[in-house]
Amino acid sequence: MTTASSTPPPSSGIEAHHARQFAESFGSDATRYDRVRPRYPQELVERVVAASPGRGPDRSPEREVLDVGIGTGILARAFRSAGCQVSGVDPDRRMADYARSQGFDVDVATFEEWDAANRSFDAIVAGQTWHWVDPAAGAAKAARLLRPGGRLAVFWNTQEFPPPVRRALDDAFNRTTSDGSDPRPVAGGAKGFSGFFGTAADGMRQTEALGEPEQWVAKWRRSFTRDEWLEVLATGVGFNQLPPERLALVLGELGSVVDAMGGAVTVDYTTVAVTAARADST
Repeated sequence: MTTASSTPPPSSGIEAHHARQFAESFGSDATRYDRVRPRYPQELVERVVAASPGRGPDRSPEREVLDVGIGTGILARAFRSAGCQVSGVDPDRRMADYARSQGFDVDVATFEEWDAANRSFDAIVAGQTWHWVDPAAGAAKAARLLRPGGRLAVFWNTQEFPPPVRRALDDAFNRTTSDGSDPRPVAGGAKGFSGFFGTAADGMRQTEALGEPEQWVAKWRRSFTRDEWLEVLATGVGFNQLPPERLALVLGELGSVVDAMGGAVTVDYTTVAVTAARADST
């Protein structure tokens, strides 16, 4: 489902995995979503693959991977490029249809309610979606579906802006927001998403079937033109639910900020995978 401007739901006192209207809002423009969303570092993908089982004497030579919240298949394609056989589950039929067009077998359901039909996997992964899954129920279900030694790995792309950029963006949002809502992206690198990491790890710890969770980290940088960056923002939670006239106002204001900075934005990303292996490795 989401990446660069993935945020918790607006402050409502509810946990993210109960906010279905946000979790299932990303398919409104799946084509643009797939085109503009940042990808995941291949080094982290290959590390998960290397740490997963598979290639046993009575098994397919490909590791079998389930992508939870497969979305348009951004993370799934990275695992397929690493030699894996990938299938997915997603609650948004529009996203599922797009991922199917990319050659993936996808079921439409929430992960908690999904019927795996006696399938098992070498790895279960999620890209920017695990905060929409009940952390304890999701980890317990993943542990049941993993083969001995199989690995659960849930990814987030986090972003950090230089302080002058952050201040300029805050000013732009303050000028265009008058009703208390605030769709701005979370910035501050991994620190801004630390609650997601901790919640995921705590959920994994609640099942004795998984070992102690770890955080695997990769840092990278991407520069966006004005129009590229505005497109990324427009696909994010909060932005994608704004009325068209309000969205145009917010993006216009942000576009002016980027123009004043020379027409480009450079974002420092930290990709974090919170991961644990099934405790029984034999």
